[in-house]
Amino acid sequence: MLLAINGATTMKATLPEDIEAASAAGFKGLEIWAAKMDAYLETNSVQALKGLFEKVGLLPASINSIEFITFRSVEEYEEIKARCQALCELARVLGCDKIVVVPSPTPAGVSWDEIKDESVRVLRELSDVAVPYGVKLAFEFLGFGWCSVRTLGQCWEIVRETNLPNIGLVVDTCHFYAGGSELNTIEALDPLKIHIFHINDVEERPLDTIEDAHRLLPGEGVIPLGDILARLRGIGFDGLCSIELFRPEYWERDPAELAAAARAATLNIVGNHFEIE
Repeated sequence: MLLAINGATTMKATLPEDIEAASAAGFKGLEIWAAKMDAYLETNSVQALKGLFEKVGLLPASINSIEFITFRSVEEYEEIKARCQALCELARVLGCDKIVVVPSPTPAGVSWDEIKDESVRVLRELSDVAVPYGVKLAFEFLGFGWCSVRTLGQCWEIVRETNLPNIGLVVDTCHFYAGGSELNTIEALDPLKIHIFHINDVEERPLDTIEDAHRLLPGEGVIPLGDILARLRGIGFDGLCSIELFRPEYWERDPAELAAAARAATLNIVGNHFEIE
């Protein structure tokens, strides 16, 4: 299993600081937070960014993310497609093969069939954008009450119906837990369709009150991480594992120190189930 860190974990750090911190901590990959890359490219080239990764031998594991891709106006959807193409162009130069895409909030009065049809349509169209660049799109369900795709089962139903080689999903432990996904849904997955596994923990609180800010380092909260990992191993998953935290108090810590703590906490949990690169 390849271990990475997501740039959301160190949100206040710059992209070069993320690269340095991830490498120093011993991570093999970094999920690029797209807004940090936008800021870096305002004054630097993509080739310079590629050089930063190559200098320390770090894999640009994914770009996070294109948000709220469904139920958009015509004008907004054209912007989504343009953003997808722009990120795919950057991804190809960087040698990054994955971009995370996120469903929208649920419009009033919309049925599950309408949500599924809209999600499949959009993923198929964005797939057409990404294919020429050799990029995979990782669809990430959000367990929060407002999201149109809240559970692993729903996400897998959409990805399975989309039925395209470059369309897969993200399993995020916070969203898995907050949305009430069931452990046995993991056993139905094709492991090759799990493009990214996001690991994190959360505070003990009612599920419908969980927000990103309640995330914790793995092992410090109440998510049954061991059970999730055991089932992922059971289906043969051995892909990208990335720690993704959005906890504001963590953002105040030194990026290198936080990256080291994040890797140690992740290894302590994941290392009981998988061999780590």
